[in-house]
Amino acid sequence: MDINNSWPLIRKHFNRCFSTNFHVSIASVDADDKPNVTPIGTLFLNSNQTGFYFEKYPKKLRKNADINSNVCVLAVNSGIWFWLKSLVRGQFSSYPAIQLYGRLGERRIATDIEVSRLQKRMSATKITRGHQYLWGDMTYVRDIIFTKAESIQLAKMTNHLT
Repeated sequence: MDINNSWPLIRKHFNRCFSTNFHVSIASVDADDKPNVTPIGTLFLNSNQTGFYFEKYPKKLRKNADINSNVCVLAVNSGIWFWLKSLVRGQFSSYPAIQLYGRLGERRIATDIEVSRLQKRMSATKITRGHQYLWGDMTYVRDIIFTKAESIQLAKMTNHLT
C-alpha cells in the first residue's frame, strides 16, 4: 500500500475505526527489546502522512520513545455490521485493518487547533462524569511521522482490494 497515494483512504479508515473501537493500538519496543502495545484514543491523522496523539496516560510508550522512536499503529474496523455484511458477501468492502509505521517526535504543548480536534471527537461524552476525568486536562501531544502503510490481507476476503 503506497502511503502517499492511499493517505485519504487511510485517514477514512482510521476515522471509521475510532467510531467502532474508540482507540488504536501503538506498538513500541523497550530497552530490553520487549514489545509493548498501548491503546490510544486520541490519535489524529493530519493531511500530510503525519499525526499526533495526546500524551497524558501512556507512560511506557513515553519511556520507550526515548530509547527507540519507531512505532507501529494498528487500526481495526470492529464494526459489527461491517463484519456481518462482509462475511455474508464473502468479501470486505474495505480493508478490515491497516498498520502504519513511523517515528515518534518530541513531546510538546498542544496547539489550540489540536485541542479543538480532541474536544470535537469527545463531544458526545461531554455530559458524562468520566469525560472531565479522562480528557479534561490534555496538554501535551507527541507527533508521529508515518513512513509506511500496510493493509491487512485476509485471503479471498481482501484479494479484490489490492
